[in-house]
Amino acid sequence: MTPTKLKRSFNQLSIAFSFSLSMASTTTSSQFFLVVSIISLLACNSADGKLSPNFYGTTCSNLQTMVRNVMRQTVTREPRMGASILRLFFHDCFVQGCDGSILLDDTDIFTGEKNAQPNINSARGYEIIDAIKTRVEADCNDIVSCADILALAARDGVVLLGGPSWHVPLGRRDSRTASLSDADSDLPSPFADLPTLISMFAAKGLTAQDMTVLSGGHAIGFAQCSLFRSRIYNETNIDPDFATARRANCPLSGGDTNLGPFDNSPDRFDNNYYQNLVAQRGLLHSDQVLFNNGSQDATVRTYSTNSAAFFRDFAAAMVKMGNIGPLTGTNGEIRKSCGVINS
Repeated sequence: MTPTKLKRSFNQLSIAFSFSLSMASTTTSSQFFLVVSIISLLACNSADGKLSPNFYGTTCSNLQTMVRNVMRQTVTREPRMGASILRLFFHDCFVQGCDGSILLDDTDIFTGEKNAQPNINSARGYEIIDAIKTRVEADCNDIVSCADILALAARDGVVLLGGPSWHVPLGRRDSRTASLSDADSDLPSPFADLPTLISMFAAKGLTAQDMTVLSGGHAIGFAQCSLFRSRIYNETNIDPDFATARRANCPLSGGDTNLGPFDNSPDRFDNNYYQNLVAQRGLLHSDQVLFNNGSQDATVRTYSTNSAAFFRDFAAAMVKMGNIGPLTGTNGEIRKSCGVINS
């Protein structure tokens, strides 16, 4: 039933309900309660598919505390993991929607996303999501999806590194499949130009400004040498001192997995990322194209001088991204283990 027809049916039954009240003396109790039951069912169905920050309010009220505690221990031990979990969430949402598909291991039925080119040997943090899932299952068995755990963990990693907080809408369910080919085609490349980035984000319902502010997730973390080698050796829109500094740990050949920080405060979520872009110190080609005499220059300048605006818009864009194609209602499942579908 379409939303319009559902709403019409709901309104019609509401009228019937009112009529039943006025005719209570001539309506049997069974008929009365039948109308009430149908109205209640339609009311529930009309809300089906919508995420809510209070989704687990009565079924797993301690969920957010459990996720935050594991993430606090993790980030205290290894601050970089905050960035890794954020990237994991981004890569999940851009492939099939925010459904936990990136967490699935390969099966005889499908080849998962872990070994797709944008993820293999770089996506990390799976074991942290598994640890959170184990903790949550101990208190809330078969209730909380891996997709929702990942969404909460991404938020908490940002907060624990000094970034903004936001209310995470919940109620996602887990996919029973994954797609290596979709991951290869749908995830933006670190070598992409600005029109390509804008187009790829638009395909997910995100604006150019969403793209620019979500790129600010590179305020934390590191990238591998193979992803920025061509920029520091071949591009001209780069600060020479910055290029020299990055070349020290990224030779022309070899050292592909050597790490370079996105900015000079990789363990602190701040607006230095945008200040670096203005100074032509973007690490990836896809970073610097945001400030290269193009349509996003004004947005980058704003965020470079106004951290409050960056934090506000980043939080809003994360909520928006988290609403890309979630599975809800009876779609998908609640996985018992994040790496495998239920038997």
